[in-house]
Amino acid sequence: MADDATDREADDETGDGSDGGARDYDDVRYAVSEGVATVTIDRPDVYNAFTRTTVLELNDAVRRAERDDGVYATVLTGAGDGFCAGADTTEMPDWDDQYPEEYGAFLWLIQQLVWRLRTAATPSVAAVNGPAIGAGCDFALACDLRTIADGAVMREGFVNVGLVPGDGGGWLLPRLIGESKAREYLLTGRDITPEDAVDVGLAVERAEDALAAATALAEEIRDKPRTAVQHTNRLIDPQQSFDEYCRKAAEYQWDCVVDPEHEEAVAAFNEKRDPDYGRSYDE
Repeated sequence: MADDATDREADDETGDGSDGGARDYDDVRYAVSEGVATVTIDRPDVYNAFTRTTVLELNDAVRRAERDDGVYATVLTGAGDGFCAGADTTEMPDWDDQYPEEYGAFLWLIQQLVWRLRTAATPSVAAVNGPAIGAGCDFALACDLRTIADGAVMREGFVNVGLVPGDGGGWLLPRLIGESKAREYLLTGRDITPEDAVDVGLAVERAEDALAAATALAEEIRDKPRTAVQHTNRLIDPQQSFDEYCRKAAEYQWDCVVDPEHEEAVAAFNEKRDPDYGRSYDE
């Protein structure tokens, strides 16, 4: 757990290149503990509603975790009682006075974060500890797995305010829970409750402490052979044909076969012991 170990905080400016170099953040906290990176949106007074700065920092933090050889899984969460309540409307410009290209550029920054989470080889777990609304819901959907707190809610509420799910939710949700159920949530703007999230397979589990549950899940993934985990994550793609899948699987499997961690995993299985991959976390 992050509170029990020395973390690599965002204000460590030494950066060895493995994580792209550390930098200071205003709206985000970044810490690595025992091989798990925790990225926290840190604007609790507004339920972690984001500004342009927040999105830029989130992009950097997620990219940093992906590049860090010492990170085996990433947890995304929010500070206080919220996950992310979407855009902070008090910080948004008056779009009526802007050109469409200006709005498109801002939306692109948000889409980049969703894309970055979606395509990362390092597995990500969203700890939905409170309201995940609009683009905040999309951030959770873009993660590979989700846990959800008892009092949390997810909502693709764009239609409620006369907008479309422009950040990725209209693409992600049907692929996660099926087209018909996704249309229900997208066209009505209804809440996805913790019970609903588990029932439709959107969340792995409902927990009193979503962050603790997400961290435990991330640690379980961390303890598997890294190459196998990352290639498996890459291989899961509902858009590809079976032929494409088989071609990738053959390439990825060879990478795994010649990986020393595969050899150790097989030896540990045969000898009925826990594998020892020779890792040392948080150095």
